[in-house]
Amino acid sequence: MDLKKTALYDVHVRLHAKMVPFAGYAMPVQYRGIREEHRRVRQTVGVFDVSHMGEIVISGPRALDMVEKLTVNDVASLAVGQAQYTAMCYPHGGIVDDLLVYRFADRFLLVVNAANIEKDFNWMLENKIDGCEIENQSARYTQLAVQGKKAEATLQKLTDVDLNAIPFYWFTEGVLAGVPMIISRTGYTGEPGFELYFDNAPAEEVWEHIFSAGAEFDIEPIGLGARDSLRLEKKMCLYGNDIDDTTNPLEAGLGWITKLDKGDFIGREALQKIKEQGVTRRLVAFVLDKPGFPRKGYPILKDGENVGQVTSGTVSPILEKGIGLGYVNRPHTKTGTSIEIDIRGRRLPATIIKPPFV
Repeated sequence: MDLKKTALYDVHVRLHAKMVPFAGYAMPVQYRGIREEHRRVRQTVGVFDVSHMGEIVISGPRALDMVEKLTVNDVASLAVGQAQYTAMCYPHGGIVDDLLVYRFADRFLLVVNAANIEKDFNWMLENKIDGCEIENQSARYTQLAVQGKKAEATLQKLTDVDLNAIPFYWFTEGVLAGVPMIISRTGYTGEPGFELYFDNAPAEEVWEHIFSAGAEFDIEPIGLGARDSLRLEKKMCLYGNDIDDTTNPLEAGLGWITKLDKGDFIGREALQKIKEQGVTRRLVAFVLDKPGFPRKGYPILKDGENVGQVTSGTVSPILEKGIGLGYVNRPHTKTGTSIEIDIRGRRLPATIIKPPFV
């Protein structure tokens, strides 16, 4: 199968990025190196091409009702110009996807995971109500994530929009680098930063302007490898690893976005029952007490008994220790609990911690 290319594919090749297949796209996994790129974002600022993400627009007189039906969070509480982290669930409570919802005056923009675009779009169409339109606009958008302590100082040089006036999880429509775009104070790194959505045509031009503006901060392009280690240090879930159709938001630590009292939505009945009965396992964060690299699928043990499984793991470039997430059966989920990770037959001691890691 031919891989799709983002509008910035040629830029990545010129920068000698290591390109890999991801969600049907040829995407940069790293440029200079994952650890170096990770630290650049934590220290100053980096830029991610995340144009493989999906953008689905829901409009019409009953658009709000449609998004409320699909998602677990309280969409009606959003003001125009506000964004929300949320999830869609199946009737049994398993997760279809996690996503962002942006509320505009006349529509909602749902930003979904790249690997799930078709699945999510079809799920929305299957559950569509009268009085709304659902349109997959993923192919028209370039999305850049500019992340790090110097992201605002970098981008402010390129726009008259007062970026400091945009609160966390709010957005505006404005001109940046001469291009009309959505400017959103959101991200997947745990650092201050912005995500920019605009038409594909001027993508290279916008990229060049951002890199010129950020030169004084040693701005760098950042690949998907560092994106994964950055989000993991902040215990941000990755669909396909930490959450999927076999996990529910309550056991995944996403109870804070699951508003069971907002009115009906797909999966509410099942989630209400799970909450009443209590979850049987939880997604926990752990740090290895000895050197090692925990990976997805490795068993988690307590007193020699298998009590769970690793869902995500890496060696933290900041802590320089093995860190990970995994589902652990109750009652072994408390902070401070000693566990073991079975790394190909070697049982390494680890401790459950209260996230984030850094």
